[in-house]
Amino acid sequence: MNATCKQPLRLAVFASGGGRSLANLLERVSEGRLAATIDLVVLSRADAVAGQIARAAGVATLVVPPEGPRESWSGTIFAACRERAIDLVVLAGFVHLLAIPEDFTGRVINIHPSLLPAFGGRGFHGIHVHRAVIARGCTISGCTVHLVDDEYDHGRVLLQKAVPVLPDDTPESLAARVFAAECETLPQAISALAIRPLPPAAAEGR
Repeated sequence: MNATCKQPLRLAVFASGGGRSLANLLERVSEGRLAATIDLVVLSRADAVAGQIARAAGVATLVVPPEGPRESWSGTIFAACRERAIDLVVLAGFVHLLAIPEDFTGRVINIHPSLLPAFGGRGFHGIHVHRAVIARGCTISGCTVHLVDDEYDHGRVLLQKAVPVLPDDTPESLAARVFAAECETLPQAISALAIRPLPPAAAEGR
């Protein structure tokens, strides 16, 4: 039976790079602006700056390189999430396709720097997205929070925020504007999920 979450959501944040979204979430949690705790940070690279940010905040880290069968390394990651009773997995700059186990279906979200379904899919991450948006001549871009399934940038859209593409934009200036939108949109999506009924597996052990 589904149960509504009455406690702050226990989050695992997955990252592959600089960890700016992780830093934003940690700041909001520490200031009481996000009803959640970050209990695990999963890294696909040992040298990811996100790991330094996590360790400085006292958050446990796990490094799992995406090597070998996807089901194998994904299984290692989600086993760690189960051990820590994680409610919600947040992909924040995690660029690898996961194999989502059944008990985490509907409990993994991603923040993507475009208005999906535009400019999504394999290879569309980071600055590559913004270069493509400008090259196409778009006048609007933005960010999307969506559920994660077994395809890149494919799951159901939860929340989007649009930003203008200005005539003199470079990929870097557009990236900065989109990231500012991401800093608001991702916490909003997490907060919205915190007041909805959780899938049965997330409520176990409460």
